[in-house]
Amino acid sequence: MLLVLALAAGLWAIGWAAGLPHRLRWAMIGLLYLAVLALHLTLPDGHPLRLATGKEAALWLLLGGAALIALVYGRSVRALKRRAGAKEDAAEPAKPAGTFSETELNRYARHIVLRELGGPGQKRLKQARVLVIGAGGLGSPALLYLAAAGVGTIGVIDDDTVEGSNLQRQVIHTEARIGMPKVFSAEAALKALNPFVAVRPYHRRLEEEIAADLFADYDIILDGTDNFDTRYLANRVAVAQGKPLISGALAQWEGQVSVFDPAHGAPCYQCIFPEAPAPGLAPSCAEAGVIAPLPGVVGAMMAVEAVKVIAGAGEALRGQMLIYDALYGETRRIALKRRADCPVCGAGA
Repeated sequence: MLLVLALAAGLWAIGWAAGLPHRLRWAMIGLLYLAVLALHLTLPDGHPLRLATGKEAALWLLLGGAALIALVYGRSVRALKRRAGAKEDAAEPAKPAGTFSETELNRYARHIVLRELGGPGQKRLKQARVLVIGAGGLGSPALLYLAAAGVGTIGVIDDDTVEGSNLQRQVIHTEARIGMPKVFSAEAALKALNPFVAVRPYHRRLEEEIAADLFADYDIILDGTDNFDTRYLANRVAVAQGKPLISGALAQWEGQVSVFDPAHGAPCYQCIFPEAPAPGLAPSCAEAGVIAPLPGVVGAMMAVEAVKVIAGAGEALRGQMLIYDALYGETRRIALKRRADCPVCGAGA
């Protein structure tokens, strides 16, 4: 038996060194257990392999049974906890749309006391529908803070899956969810954070044939993607539907955020970036690198802009771009102007 335990420990160590999630490491140990059990059930008494692995099959059957009981018990306890939580939520009387339960009032108390937000602003957040394009570095903090702020309906579209290299900056995901589609990982995180918001995951790439119908279901679009084709597509559709487009971008130590909203006199994305840069001039984070907290800073700024636009608080970054230099701790704001010849929002569009 000591030999099998040593092999199990070795498999766990190999899985840990390779960065495999816990479920895969347990799967490898489970396969080892089944192999040992098969040896005891098929080989004759006294066989060297049986002697080296515990002699009797009964011992392994008892061990497997104990592990199964522990697994079933653990899952039962978790199911009971979820059921109890659901009953607590159901115990609260039903509220008309746009009103708040006592639990929600307590949750959003720090918002409601803000003069610029208050109860009416929080109600607008509850009624708002925000679509986030990308559940990566920028999407992660933006999604978390939109949910925490109480935005009623949050959509997230992304065709990627969680990888170990994402976890350095994409804080909405966990090691246990490596291999899971990012939108479903984000959905799990948002539901755990705030059960009072509705999350709509779309596990696919944003493409021309679906963009218009998808955007029509939302009030505000947040673009946290890292490729220009998607950025230009999101801009065209948002402008056509008169929706504000909150865009963030980052590389290495620097990030930027702006609200592109021609319906309110601001330029659109293509006014500022008429053409995509030549290959190599705008390397991706994978190529150029990015400091881990930077997406959190810029993504949180995007969420702040969304809250301001929804609630009508303060002055949103329409016609302005905020640039943050993390390496030197500097921020600067530059004015942006519409282009009359812009093919998306210009006079001839």
